[in-house]
Amino acid sequence: MAASKLQALWNHPAGPKTIHFWAPTFKWGISIANVADFAKPPENLSYPQQLAVACTGVVWSRYSTVITPKNWNLFSVNVAMAGTGLYQLSRKIRQDFFSETEAAAAEE
Repeated sequence: MAASKLQALWNHPAGPKTIHFWAPTFKWGISIANVADFAKPPENLSYPQQLAVACTGVVWSRYSTVITPKNWNLFSVNVAMAGTGLYQLSRKIRQDFFSETEAAAAEE
């Protein structure tokens, strides 16, 4: 049974014999790098970069569900990109707009 599933994956139109498998697989590097940046101070994050990561993730997630054949590897990497981009944007927004309010309230 496992051999037949591996054979099906190997021969799938978006399987390892095609660029449709390898492009999203290497795209995981962007999401992994963004996860590594979770330790980076929020003031070092870039709004345009994180907005681009988040929007790209949302747009390509949708696209990956309407193409034939469905490419679940592409879908999953783009959901991860959207999630990490949105999380980084939330960190940056909290630091830029809400930390000053909290610091001012703490001083009073």
